[in-house]
Amino acid sequence: MRVLERIQKLREIMKKENIDYYIVPSEDFHQSEYVAECFKSRAYITGFTGSAGTALIGMEKAILWTDGRYFIQANEQLKDSGVELFKMRIPGWPTLEEWLMENMMDGQTLGFDGRVLSVNQYKEILKIKENKNINIVMNKDLIEEIWEDKPEMPKEKVFLHEVKYCGKTANEKIQEVRNEMKKLCGKSYIISSLDDIAWIFNIRGNDVKYTPVVLAYALIDEEKAVLYIDREKISSADEKTLTKEGIIIKNYEDIFEDIKEVQDSVILDPSKISAYIYNQINKKIKKIEEINITTKLKAIKNNKEIENLKNCQLKDGVAMVRFIKWIKESLDKEDITEITLAEKLCNFRSQGDLFIEESFGTIAGYKEHAAMMHYSATEESAYKLEKEGILLVDSGGQYFDGTTDITRSIVLGKLTEEEKRDFTLVLKAHINLMKAKFLKGTTGSNIDILSRRVLWEEGIDYKCGTGHGVGFCLSVHEGPQTIRPVPNTIELEPGMILTNEPGIYREGKHGIRTENIMLVVEDERNAEFGEFYKFETMSYCPIDLDGINVQLLTEDEKEWLNNYHKETYDKLSPFLSDSEKQFLKEVTQEI
Repeated sequence: MRVLERIQKLREIMKKENIDYYIVPSEDFHQSEYVAECFKSRAYITGFTGSAGTALIGMEKAILWTDGRYFIQANEQLKDSGVELFKMRIPGWPTLEEWLMENMMDGQTLGFDGRVLSVNQYKEILKIKENKNINIVMNKDLIEEIWEDKPEMPKEKVFLHEVKYCGKTANEKIQEVRNEMKKLCGKSYIISSLDDIAWIFNIRGNDVKYTPVVLAYALIDEEKAVLYIDREKISSADEKTLTKEGIIIKNYEDIFEDIKEVQDSVILDPSKISAYIYNQINKKIKKIEEINITTKLKAIKNNKEIENLKNCQLKDGVAMVRFIKWIKESLDKEDITEITLAEKLCNFRSQGDLFIEESFGTIAGYKEHAAMMHYSATEESAYKLEKEGILLVDSGGQYFDGTTDITRSIVLGKLTEEEKRDFTLVLKAHINLMKAKFLKGTTGSNIDILSRRVLWEEGIDYKCGTGHGVGFCLSVHEGPQTIRPVPNTIELEPGMILTNEPGIYREGKHGIRTENIMLVVEDERNAEFGEFYKFETMSYCPIDLDGINVQLLTEDEKEWLNNYHKETYDKLSPFLSDSEKQFLKEVTQEI
């Protein structure tokens, strides 16, 4: 059934239910970034497969909002769908709420499934209701009524994440949570976000592709820590282990009744708790709305996690070197497409110890495909690689001892002057941020300009952030820390992991990005001016020398690159064969 037909069927049901507009967000019941197949309602109704976006279906108009990472992809996928693209965070484009405020008429009805809409989103909709005489229906999953062969809820088993990897027991983490609850004067704490729950209880699962989490809720108070989960997913041995940690196991759906019984006060994260759960809480009790306690705690990696992650990054670097060597040496010998690239890289990673799965779908974009920041190749669209231009590969792995995320732009042959210049500008932007030294209290929004400035000076920008947090055997995109122009109050602290990934994306031409993971560490402190921090590189993989216009680099930038390549060779060569060592030696030579 084509998108136009699906939308028409939805409109027929909307008419029957007296709903004038229906919101379809991207999230699941837990406000996850990546979701199980059964929750991909927005993709189903619009045909747009990017991970971020919200659809609004009216009786006459259908709109999709998405961000700058997906503008090119959305334009392509929405052709002939009847769905119009609205660009998020771009001047002149209204937000969903602004559009509804402007266009909804008194007496009309707005519908959505309250289980997949966050409290924050719900409150914005209530503002519209306050200003206009509209009705809200939030208990209708209309997409389910038209979705033929909708996938079932995932049923795969849970596995425990051992302390030798994560560094702390579940009981220790629960006690840390309770200590923070006291500071907030909260008696109970409800958690819905899957990575937070996985972190607290040291459990992992396979319910969401690329993110080793399991569908669950949690409720913690001064005496109890309750995990709400499909009990069939937990083996009797694992349940005994969790029980010894003081954890009570209850059925997944029990949360909806138990939350009604919470007394006194409850802590919740309004960006992660659904509107449906929020409305189940006794209206008389105090609601303490804060960013998840666990989000802040897991952002600061402990010493064992950092030790393990450094080892994990070396394995990942070895896989990347073998992958790049294979590409460079195989172009003349076999047909390589954007799809076979992803398969080959996953194969190299899978040879590494403790590998679980990819941390996201590999983005392998050749030539102008790389200008789509989150391009995903299909059998119809996939390019065959040739001995010219630039290939962008953004990929990562999930290992028991960490999560990786790395991007390399690989030169396949002759470059234009513009391609070489852009490649070098991106490298300069990357180095500028990597060399940052900053005062305690600095936020990611304070230092984003260090990367972006070199591009702004050339009249160039990229419509996305410069860096994001990374989980530990968890989500590849983890908050609360981030590096982007949008103001935020999260201070960068030692133990935080972030990516450094500036880029240049020229529609119809090429896309270039260089990305490493880095760790915030202490640099120096003095009585007069305070503490200063810096970044320590964690990703090791050669940056393609064939893409660099050396004349555009300063002496300091050359020194940084030479030192980085020396470290890359020294750290990775012990794990490589003689021929692989020779290849690495050549691609990390001094400039």
